[in-house]
Amino acid sequence: MLLNDDLSERALVHAGRLEWMPSPTKGVDRRMLFRIGGEKARATSIVRYAAGSRFPHHEHPGGEEFLVLDGVFQDESGDFPTGSYVRNPPGTGHAPGSENGCVILVKLWQFKQSDRERIVRLAGQGRSGELGGAVMSSTILFDGADERVMLEDWQAHADIELANLQGLELLVIDGSLTEAGDTLERWSWLRLPGGQIFRARVGDHGAKVWYKSAPLLHNDVCSFDQADDKGQAR
Repeated sequence: MLLNDDLSERALVHAGRLEWMPSPTKGVDRRMLFRIGGEKARATSIVRYAAGSRFPHHEHPGGEEFLVLDGVFQDESGDFPTGSYVRNPPGTGHAPGSENGCVILVKLWQFKQSDRERIVRLAGQGRSGELGGAVMSSTILFDGADERVMLEDWQAHADIELANLQGLELLVIDGSLTEAGDTLERWSWLRLPGGQIFRARVGDHGAKVWYKSAPLLHNDVCSFDQADDKGQAR
């Protein structure tokens, strides 16, 4: 399956408007944003766990990165409430689920081969980023491996500009903004190739956004062989 696989093009998905599609595990549904591959794939998705649902234990040879958008995500290492951000590096594994249900943004098979650090930022954790002007709150969730991952609140009616030297991926968590004539609302996902400056006008109620400044696919990204991969995609 190929979905938004041309990384040289702007991609926009209004994920909040999409139907939920079932995964192979009962009670776990998804809205696909980016995908190269089948059930084992380089993928970016919004995934919903029904109460009591759980994936069987599986490995992540290509790494896994996720942000909890709603509810509490759980695995053997603990509970991760709304706002938590986790990077599980290549070679890790778990049996994820949720007792009461949750929704996450998850990225699979997009780690650098050399990126082996596990990162856990529970809600409210992380270093403070730069404030001022339109940025009312700013948290650095991760800064390394040629990536910078941010969680920010932007002021209503503000004009926002991000330089975007390498590549930019952004998810509107709450509120709205307008970019290139398109209105992005809750769970709208935008990806811009490097060199395309991000310019946006924030909506009437402000905007909370998660965004990543990084190459859209690292030159030394973990090699992906669909026939040999034993990892479980979502």
